[in-house]
Formats: sequence, C-alpha cells, structure tokens
Amino acid sequence: MDESLLRALTPTVIGVLVRRGADFAAAEDAVQDALVKAVRVWPDDPPDDPKGWLVTVAWRKFLDTARADASRRHRETSVEAEPVPGPGGAVDDTLQLYFLCAHPSLTPASAVALTLRAVGGLTTRQIAQAYLVPEATMAQRISRAKRTVSSVRFNQPGDVATVLRVLYLVFNEGHGGDVDLAAEAIRLTRLLFALTGEPEVAGLLALMLLHHARRASRTGPGGRLVPLAEQDRSRWDTRLIAEGVTILQAALARDRLGEYQAQAAIAALHADARSTSETDWPQIVEWYDELLLLTGSPVVRLNRAVAVGEADGPRAGLAALAEVSPGLPRYAAVRAYLIERTGDLAQAAELYAEAARAATSLPERDHLTREAARVRQPPQT
Repeated sequence: MDESLLRALTPTVIGVLVRRGADFAAAEDAVQDALVKAVRVWPDDPPDDPKGWLVTVAWRKFLDTARADASRRHRETSVEAEPVPGPGGAVDDTLQLYFLCAHPSLTPASAVALTLRAVGGLTTRQIAQAYLVPEATMAQRISRAKRTVSSVRFNQPGDVATVLRVLYLVFNEGHGGDVDLAAEAIRLTRLLFALTGEPEVAGLLALMLLHHARRASRTGPGGRLVPLAEQDRSRWDTRLIAEGVTILQAALARDRLGEYQAQAAIAALHADARSTSETDWPQIVEWYDELLLLTGSPVVRLNRAVAVGEADGPRAGLAALAEVSPGLPRYAAVRAYLIERTGDLAQAAELYAEAARAATSLPERDHLTREAARVRQPPQT
C-alpha cells in the first residue's frame, strides 16, 4: 500500500469534510480513523477511487461521532438536572459505555484511551497529545480497542471495580499536552458517582480531589519535585480538600470500606495537618493496616514503613521495611530516608544515589541526586 498517497490525500479529504459542515478538529479526527481503516483494508481490497473511499468512510465516521457526542451531552445534562440516578435508558447507556471501555480483554493503555474517547469525548489528537505519542499511533490504539470490544454483549452486570482502576490510571497520568488528564479523570469520576452512588466510587473521587488539591505545591521552578514535607501548604486548595473530606465521610458512614476509601482517608489526614510533624501518623499507620488487609499490596507495605518510621521512630520503620522486597521500586529511597534519620549519613547518601539510578522519571532522579549530595555535605562549623 502506498502510504505516501494517504499522506497526500489527507489535507484534501479534511477540506471536503470541513466544506460539508464539520469543524476542523472533528474532520481531522474522522480522517485519521479513515486512514487507520485504509491501512487495514486496502492491501487486500484496494479501492478504485482512493479519495472517494476516504471521504465516504471519514464522513460516516464524523456523523457517528457527532451523534455519539450529542448523546453524551444529553446524558450529562440529564445527570446535572437529576443527580440521583433512577431507571432510564440514558443512565444505563452511560454505564454500559464505562463497562465497555474497561472490558478485561483490553490492555490498561487501550482501556484508558477508549474511555477518554468514548466517555470523555476527547478527540484522538487531544488524547495523543496528552500521552505524548503520535496521533496515528493513538488512532490505531483506539481503533484496535474498538474492534476488540465490538462483539461484547452485556448479559451480566459490569464490573465497577474495573472501571475505577481505569479512571485511577487516567488520573495518575497527570498532566500533559493541552488536556489535563487529572481534571478529566475527576470529571468522569463525578459522572460515574452520580450514576451509581457507590461508596468506592465516592472514595476514588475523594482521593482524586484531595491529591489534586496539592497540585500547585508539588513542583518548584523548572519542574523540580517538592516532597510532601517541604510543600507550601498555604498553596493547597482548601475548597477541594473540604469537598473531598465531605464526600469521604459520607462514604465511610455507609460501612462498606474499600481500598480507595482507605487511601482517601490517609490523604485526608495529610491534608488536615499544618505540617509533617503535626500529622497524625499513628492513625495513618492504622489506615495502612486496613489497606493492607484489603489489598495485600507490597507498595502499601512500603508506604506503611514510612508511616511507622514517622510514628514510632526510624528503627521501627526499618523493622517494618524488612518485610518488603528490596526489589520493589522506591525501596532504596525509603531505606535512605529512614537510615538518614538514624544518623548514618554515609550509608544514606549511597542509598539515595542508588535510588536515583533506579528512578523512572527525570524529576524523581534529580530530587534523589540532590538528596544524596545534601547528606554528603560535611556539617558546617
């Protein structure tokens, strides 16, 4: 197949769609989907009129997307007007979209992309920019995800837990391109909470709000990572904190504890403290104990060791850390922090340097490198 022909035809086909009434961004998105289909279909069935084929497929895609977007806006308007979910096609349709996008046959990356496209209403270009990948790559990812779930039938209730994992992944992607994925995840979780009223959905929403409230204080000049203990708490968004705490309290009152509620409770205790030293560390340890019972996660066990070190001293923290695999990401960083607090600065510096070499992001690596340099400095006399 002649890919140069596709590239040459792209501007022309976009122009045709714009003249027919599509806005430029929607036309680009529809043509991209048509190009993906052409790559798949043309090698076995080349069209006599490539331009006409692309225009037809892209226009149909544009119409399908426009109808889907109109339906989504209608659902969202209905939710705002009547926040308590009740029987009705619009609610069921929206939930089905969530469950479809979070289908277990999809990879996490595909599930996230499809959720943003089908439920969030973002264009393929916006999603690609947010994930810092080429638009064609994202279009292929979304197209494959659609084909994977095209034959799925909903004979059984969907799995809300799977949907929540996808939304959590979207939130954790953070911010990039011209789309704030954290804000988009909060919007989608608000919608899901309005549709289901589930306490764990409320827990995830509260967790997102409480973490998002600290956004402005997490980085310094040049993208420098600012750890929790050093953050300017006057920059935390108290409105988001108050909303998150209110939502969490209502969820906990229903006595159906889940992992997102437990994580939100820990975040709320951090948000309530005026400083690291004034944090209720014993209660945070108790919540980590609950979270361990719920998940058995080694990451939770690692974070619990930090909390134990704050509550009962660094040696107690190191004893708790002994129950964690040294191969776990951030293990060396946690051990370095606890060792530093025991006064062994030489070993702490070595561990910080080791953690920096294993860091998966540039801001984290730079932060750990600075920590290694800091503890290596001789005390001033």
